[in-house]
Amino acid sequence: MTTYHGKIFASHKRFGIVVSRFNEYITARLLDGALTLLKKAGVPGKNIHVVWVPGGLEVPLFCKKLKTQTHCDAVIALSCVIRGGTYHFECVSNELVRGIDQVALETGTPIASGVITADNLEQAIDRAGLKSGNKGEQAALVALEIASLNEQLAGKARKSGKKKHHSSANPKRKS
Repeated sequence: MTTYHGKIFASHKRFGIVVSRFNEYITARLLDGALTLLKKAGVPGKNIHVVWVPGGLEVPLFCKKLKTQTHCDAVIALSCVIRGGTYHFECVSNELVRGIDQVALETGTPIASGVITADNLEQAIDRAGLKSGNKGEQAALVALEIASLNEQLAGKARKSGKKKHHSSANPKRKS
């Protein structure tokens, strides 16, 4: 049996962070937590790319742009959506999470979610470092581990010598 474990030291890896400006009081704390953890893990500042976007709905698109334009090993998505008196909370939350998942699957890029969905400001503050830890820091830890696992599994595929077989446009058929 072969078992893989993600490593949390990553001095040679590149990370992207997409953070929404909406609810910046919370998201700035998430970003601080993520940056602190990445630096503790040995990631040099030059290997961290941060993109601020207006709100949660823009996060997935810029996760994809970061991957394709900076070739990050993993991306961290940071946002905060607080329930209001309308259906808007559900729409934004659902589309944000769906979009992040879609980008991860389309690009093969590990994306760690540091998205807070809270019923009120107090819950959001608690999840941004007060009582419940910092979700940005936790997302950075996940990003380190999944980038490491992704690298290990890619290396395993290369070592096994398995190559994708592509059939020619006009395959010869046996009668």
